[in-house]
Amino acid sequence: MHLNLVYVFSAPGLSIDFTVASQGTKRKRDQEPSSSIKSLLTTDMEIMLKAKQIMKRVTDNLVHTIIMHRDITSKINKMNNVSRKKATIGIFGKSGEGMSSLLSAVLGKKDLLPSGRFGACTPVVIQVEANLTDSNYIAEIHLVSEEDWEKELKDLFTVLSSDSEEDMNDDLVEVAEEKITALYGADADKKTLEELKNDEKYAEIKTFLSTSEDNMKTISKSDVSEFAYDIGCYILRSQSSPGGLYWPLVKSVKIKIPDCRELLEHIVLVDLPGTGDCNRIRDNLWKSNLRECSSVWIISSINRAVTDKDPWGILKHYVEKLGPGGECKSINFICTKTDDINPAAYIRAERLTIDHNLEDKDQKKVCILHRNDHAKTRVKEKFENSEIKKRFSNVFLQVFTVSSNAFFDTNLNLESIETEIPKLQDDLRILNKNINRELTRDYVNEAKGVLSLIQSVQLDTDKKTAETKDKIYTELEKNLKKALMELDSCFDTIYSDLKQCLSKGVEESVQLCVASTKAMISPNIDKRGFHKILQALCKNGGCYWSKNWDVILDLNKQLTRHMHEYINEYFNLIFPVTGTTGKSVQEQIDKFSIIQSDSASPGSPILHHIQNFIKTEETKLKASLKRDVVDAKKQIYSSIQITIKKEMSSCYEEAAAVTGIGSMKKRQELLITTVDEIKHDMFNKAKTEVLKKLQKLKLYIKDALESELKRSMKLSLSQTSKIKLMDVSKEIEQLERLSEQLSD
Repeated sequence: MHLNLVYVFSAPGLSIDFTVASQGTKRKRDQEPSSSIKSLLTTDMEIMLKAKQIMKRVTDNLVHTIIMHRDITSKINKMNNVSRKKATIGIFGKSGEGMSSLLSAVLGKKDLLPSGRFGACTPVVIQVEANLTDSNYIAEIHLVSEEDWEKELKDLFTVLSSDSEEDMNDDLVEVAEEKITALYGADADKKTLEELKNDEKYAEIKTFLSTSEDNMKTISKSDVSEFAYDIGCYILRSQSSPGGLYWPLVKSVKIKIPDCRELLEHIVLVDLPGTGDCNRIRDNLWKSNLRECSSVWIISSINRAVTDKDPWGILKHYVEKLGPGGECKSINFICTKTDDINPAAYIRAERLTIDHNLEDKDQKKVCILHRNDHAKTRVKEKFENSEIKKRFSNVFLQVFTVSSNAFFDTNLNLESIETEIPKLQDDLRILNKNINRELTRDYVNEAKGVLSLIQSVQLDTDKKTAETKDKIYTELEKNLKKALMELDSCFDTIYSDLKQCLSKGVEESVQLCVASTKAMISPNIDKRGFHKILQALCKNGGCYWSKNWDVILDLNKQLTRHMHEYINEYFNLIFPVTGTTGKSVQEQIDKFSIIQSDSASPGSPILHHIQNFIKTEETKLKASLKRDVVDAKKQIYSSIQITIKKEMSSCYEEAAAVTGIGSMKKRQELLITTVDEIKHDMFNKAKTEVLKKLQKLKLYIKDALESELKRSMKLSLSQTSKIKLMDVSKEIEQLERLSEQLSD
């Protein structure tokens, strides 16, 4: 089925294998990575291999002194076992937009994913990543617990059993009917819950959940077609064949694909369907994945890429979770189905002048390429003029116009490169390569540091060295104390400035919150229709997202709007997603160092190696802390809305319980009165929570720097040996050359 080009390197503790999958001889060259990217991938792999071989030789030599130098050996072992969180690319797309075909094409696996209904059709979060262990297609299906499903099933029947037509929300009713019939078969929604419990299908589902190990089911297949068929019932909706579909029980699915190391070794693709599901577990999982996205793919068919309000609406509504409250650095807007065009109609509509001597298939190609260029221009213009761009001041937007069908079918008369699938593949390869290079650079630098430590022990034969070591330890302690004081001062400035922004936000929020609440929950629209929306909003903790994404209401977000507006600009200065601002926490960490240029090292080779080791430890620690800062900033930013939602939660529960005649007015009055009564306390609590988390971050960073660097100082300055160790000067030189290759 596939022609595979496999490059394999092996060494003790290391197996590197990246494979280029192809669909056939004719397109083989087009689907391989560009020569420059492929060369870089190969070079980085070779550098990592050589560095690990060097460290393996050193480790073998140390085996006889392992008791005396267990700290050094332990550091080398930890280097070989290092792991890092993968980069997340979030994918938005409505069902029918060609998402499954797109992912299958990008991964070079035709019909990998069940077609037509994959994507936004279910609330299931689906992750796609590389299988780095074997050649099977694997799906890890995470299920809700038996207890959670019992609770949700009860809620679904409560929705269906409402006595008042006025209290029934059409969206919630439709979701409830669909989930119940998907699992238990046609007409199951017409039964009562007690009647359903007597059905054998109910017992079957109960057994299925209770016997699933750790609430997870695993599917592993060597054949892609069998795999796609077997996972279908966990992610597909089907109106025509109810019963036996398990997607209502699924929280998330992790799909692992073989032979795509070069694309996804350090990347995970996450399909992010629309939220607003009845199940809050899935809803929270969706939002947490959103905050993890370092890049976003927006999928829309080309004929409505600019006018389609769904992806643009989601992006606008959750821009804070991607930008200030997340880590998104780039957006790819992907226009699909570019081959789906009526050439004659398009020529008339666009008034194109085309050579009529061209064959029909060539005229079609001209129309496709013309529409592609036009779509790219319009999408970019819409983005540049949107509010989204203001929030994503440094974000990088690319527009792709793709045809998954033409990528696999040469008869559609588009060259492979014109389908732009190879461009998306290269986009993944470049990201994967950059992460791989960073990991390789980190390993080589840490290896140099460890070898410097070994060499300092090797050279420690002079009894006078102990006195000099004491001197350098004293100096490093002094430098550490000074650097911590400077960091503390910078954090105090950040704290003071952010507090000032928050105070202004609190003041404006208190003044405008009642009016903002009234504007959202008492709009001048059809009252009967809005009654159901308001009821659903209260039941879902202040948020309503219609099934078709055309109505998105979030009272918690509305209440936090003014506080966020006052902190956004400064927040982006202290926690930028990309680049430098001169004020960011990440930059303050970068400046931190206990190795000063004028440190006392009077031509001593031993102290030179000790300083190199400490510099390496410093660099590794600061890189780790900067990643922690990204996670902390998400918690700090989101804490405002989390606090508001918590303070409003009892009100939402009370309002959701209101029924009968005049219930909508009672809910509105209850919400407005509550907001007015608790506004001062609520917004000040949100402000306090932000500042408390910022202070916690400061203490965490200072404590980590102080404790870890003191440990490194002690380790480097206390190592002595009566046993002659290996001279690693040549190995250090070899690592220096590898480091230079990485810089090039």
